[in-house]
This record gives sequence, C-alpha cells and structure tokens, in this order.
Amino acid sequence: MNEHSFIRTKQVSRRSLIETKGKTPEKYLRILEAAVKVFAKQGFHQSTVSQIAKEAGVADGTIYLYFKNKDDILVQFFSYKAKQVFTRFREDVDKADNSISKLRNLVRRHLEEFQRDKDMAAVYQTMVYPDCPLVKEQRKAMSKMYLDIISEIIEKGQEEGTLRKDLYLGLVKRFILGAVDSVINTWLNSGRKYDLVPMADPLIDLFIRGIGNTEEKQVAGSR
Repeated sequence: MNEHSFIRTKQVSRRSLIETKGKTPEKYLRILEAAVKVFAKQGFHQSTVSQIAKEAGVADGTIYLYFKNKDDILVQFFSYKAKQVFTRFREDVDKADNSISKLRNLVRRHLEEFQRDKDMAAVYQTMVYPDCPLVKEQRKAMSKMYLDIISEIIEKGQEEGTLRKDLYLGLVKRFILGAVDSVINTWLNSGRKYDLVPMADPLIDLFIRGIGNTEEKQVAGSR
C-alpha cells in the first residue's frame, strides 16, 4: 500500500471515532471484537446488529453511534486488524539483521497471527478468500503492504549476496505470498486440526532452497 492509501484507510477506520467525539474508543474496539466473534460463529450474512450489540454488552442503538451498519463494521474491522497485524509484522522483520532471518520472522508472525486469533481467521476465510466486494479494497491494500515488505527483504538479500540478483521480483513476491496464503487456507479448511506455526521453517526452506537437487544439476551439466 502506498502512503496515500494507507492514510486513507486509517482515516476510514477512525471516521466514527471522530464523528462521535466524547465517546470512548474502548467501546468502539469492544464492538469490533464482539462483531468478529458473532461473524465467526453465525456467518456474516446471518449475523445481526442486535447479536453484535448483545455480545458487546451495549444497546443496539449504541452500534450506530460508531458504525453505519453491519457492512461498515466488517470494513472497519479489517482496516483496524490490518494496522494492528502489520505493525507486528514490521516489528518482527526489523528485529532480524539479515534477509533470511527477516523473511523467517515475517512468515512465522503471519502464521502466528492466524493461529492466535481463530475468530479473525474464520472471518478472513469466509470474507476475503472468496473476494467479497465489501472488503475487496482492504484485501488489495493488505496484499500491497505485504508485497512491499517482501520486496524490501529480497532487495536486502541481493545486496548481502544471499539471494540471487537475477530473480524476477514480481514473480518471487507473489510466489511467497501465495504459498503462505495456501498453507493458511489449507489449515482453515482442515478445521484447524494441527499446529500452523511449525509450517514456517519448511516454507522458508522451500523459498530459499527450492525443490531442485543442486548436486544432480551439476552432474547433469557436466555430461
């Protein structure tokens, strides 16, 4: 996501707070968290504002002080969650001092976030993977931010000499994002029956070493 679109997303997510001056942000966040629990349990389309209000412990009318409707709650939840999660991504990436460690930290944190927040994971699967129009812009923005972090890591690796300089950057970025998304989607479809986080190291190994046998290539090339 570029700077302009990130600021725009932040402005959208804060809109209701600005319009309801004097109201506590804690209640706004409580409604968001209650909504995602209801969406995960009931399904977005079957959920009602009344159910969300009950889960949040507020009156139905209180919801409308912060949100236009149920759709607005979903959109603002994804904007809020994206800011929260990508802050953690950035912190973990910045902790590492080389490109491979940065990539490992990014992928591990990505998997940890989904495993830790099961309600968010369930809503993400049902609303983002089918490319729901309501959160299409949020999905594009999140993908852009993620790809930008990967670009930064790959460029650092090329400077270090730990990653090839002849890589087709656009392809590599989408390969990494697509592989991580696929691992998460498979986990979600399995009913979260196994630990997701241990998949981080095999993914990194695949990204860095590929599936070819280097020794076999060298033998073949010498014939």
